[in-house]
Amino acid sequence: MKALVKAKSEIGLVLSEVDKPSIGPKDVLIKVKTTSICGTDLHIWNWDNWAQSAIKTPMTIGHEFMGVVDQIGSDVKGLNVGDRVSVESHIAGTRSRNAKAGKLHLDPDTVNLGVDRDGAFAEYVSVPETNVVPLPDSVGDELGAILDPFGNAVHATLSFDLVGEDVLITGAGPIGIMSAAIAQYIGARRVLLTDINNERLALAQRVCDVETVNPTEQSISDKMSAMGLKEGFDVGLEMSGSELALKEMVDNMIMGGKVALLGLPSSEISLDLSKVIFKALNIKAIYGREIFETWYKGLALLESGLDIKNIITHNFEYSDFEKAFALLNDGKAGKVVLHWS
Repeated sequence: MKALVKAKSEIGLVLSEVDKPSIGPKDVLIKVKTTSICGTDLHIWNWDNWAQSAIKTPMTIGHEFMGVVDQIGSDVKGLNVGDRVSVESHIAGTRSRNAKAGKLHLDPDTVNLGVDRDGAFAEYVSVPETNVVPLPDSVGDELGAILDPFGNAVHATLSFDLVGEDVLITGAGPIGIMSAAIAQYIGARRVLLTDINNERLALAQRVCDVETVNPTEQSISDKMSAMGLKEGFDVGLEMSGSELALKEMVDNMIMGGKVALLGLPSSEISLDLSKVIFKALNIKAIYGREIFETWYKGLALLESGLDIKNIITHNFEYSDFEKAFALLNDGKAGKVVLHWS
């Protein structure tokens, strides 16, 4: 079968012919229809320090996708050949305290699809049945390919009660934009989304009707005052991984405000914790999705009318993967979908 492989310790990927994966009694073989390129995939393409330490070549990468069930193992229950499905890409273990308590998203033995084991940028992928998520007919193939990052946005945004609250989101990448759409949809009073890339802010306006600001052109505090806020934002969602963005978020939070951190810094950052302490801020780190509650709530939001389709800006055939990665590396796209069939 065809697959996009990190074949050697170098920049880029190779479209290769690899063996079709086999399945065990509790596994499912999925014929991939659509995949989406994640920031993790960009790290692997660019072969940065993290990728070099995390990836063992050769590796078929990719973890954001949907497809149809092609084969099921002998012990698999509740799934049938032909079912449309997506997959939770974090494959949790069973031995840790958190896993035994049902907190699968906190299992330290988690194996990541497309990073620790062969992934979904291929015609077929094998996964455990427990990670398979059936898709409703209302979720199309392109949207089904981005449920993994959408789930990150759902997990972060629903970490706090946002009804009637004022929300600051720093970082208008796809997850930040989807978080803004979710916050608005579930009843936040005011939502401000920030980024230093005006093209990203323009994309945000095509996805949701929230306030936006480029902090290099207008300060967040000035924008906050123009929005009618006097004491600060109630909830902050940090999606950029930027040291400066986090510091500006702390400065513009209300006393006792709540902050979720999802953006991953590229290196160690400096933060004045005295400001966090004297503001009595509540900080929560977000990693992945809350398995599987996030999937339930995310699909419920989509089925009830949340519209995020415009976050998908480009579609390519998988054979045009080089064009897709170039577009993302240039920062000129939202979510990019590769079609496999």
